[in-house]
Amino acid sequence: MDRARYAADPARSRGREFPEEREGTRGPRSEFQRDRDRIIHSIAFRRLRSKTQVFVSPDGDHYRTRLTHSIEVAQIGRVLARDLGLDEDLTEALCLGHDIGHPPFGHAGEKALQEAMAHAGGYDHNAQGLRVLARLESPYCDHDGLNLTWETLEGLAKHNGPVAAPNWALAEIDNAFPLDLATWPSLEAQIAAVADDIAYDNHDIDDGLRAGFLDLDDLLSLDMLADQWRAVERRFPAAPRDRQLRELVRTQIGTMVNDVLSHTREQVRDIADADEVRSAARQIGGFSPAMREAERRLKRFMYDRLYYHAEQLATAEKARDVVARLFVAYRQDPAAMPDPWLALLPKEEPQRSRHIADFIGGMTDRFAIDQVKRIYGRTPEGLSNV
Repeated sequence: MDRARYAADPARSRGREFPEEREGTRGPRSEFQRDRDRIIHSIAFRRLRSKTQVFVSPDGDHYRTRLTHSIEVAQIGRVLARDLGLDEDLTEALCLGHDIGHPPFGHAGEKALQEAMAHAGGYDHNAQGLRVLARLESPYCDHDGLNLTWETLEGLAKHNGPVAAPNWALAEIDNAFPLDLATWPSLEAQIAAVADDIAYDNHDIDDGLRAGFLDLDDLLSLDMLADQWRAVERRFPAAPRDRQLRELVRTQIGTMVNDVLSHTREQVRDIADADEVRSAARQIGGFSPAMREAERRLKRFMYDRLYYHAEQLATAEKARDVVARLFVAYRQDPAAMPDPWLALLPKEEPQRSRHIADFIGGMTDRFAIDQVKRIYGRTPEGLSNV
């Protein structure tokens, strides 16, 4: 499909923070293809395979992790981008990189780092993702970070919309390489954000059913899902229940995707180019008002029945304690950190605490558990609820 007039154009990229002399040496790729590939080949991306998505389950092979979730988001994002004539490579890069900043144990780990870092500016997984990609993940000889294009960094920084009050991590990147944080991002970034919503709304239902935290009667309390379920039963009345439930999830994803396509096409009718997407002062790519409200009801349902389930909260508290204990241990005895991290430990605050948080934030669930066992002599218990 031809590139739409409102799509990002890699040939017109605003460039990279650090000039490079690699053009033509790494194959015939566009600037956004290079960004996508740099994210895929990064160590931080590989570590997502052992970071919690919803269920803290180091031994649960069938549940989503941050890595499988990111791949599923990218699949949905590519479908949306292709149909809308957007740059698929930029969209995919944003989808694959959007969760890079999550610490071990997902939001439970983030809560622990937010509390531990209150004196040093706090911790935010989205801003930390920018910090990882622009500063910490450094495979190149001539600069820190992956040196992604402005459009990719902008999209990651603002994938949920304009940022009015960036925390210290994002502010540092923005000061060095201004990302126009007060405006809306590219349509590719907006589409990546809604692809994330579609993926976790529906795949968390799948995992919740598998784990036994949700059942069909719960789901049918939502009109949107009840309608889809009746349609599935009419089409496949003799199919086993587990296959019907998976068909329900697939059908719901398709319904949401089609809604985004229809609504976004209406919103871009009067948009002249990619710059006008940013200056529109409103979200252009996303759900219709009716679907947005239905999706909000679904999210409230998921918080009530899954994310805030008593067993989930109990496990999350144990995971939060693991991260909190690690931060205390490294503050009290920095020599407990690996030599490469110890050698770079700043002497002054808040940089010292931020360095420790960088180390912990990059850990996988499994590595964090191993470190607590090594330091405290005892393996944390109760960190699997499925």
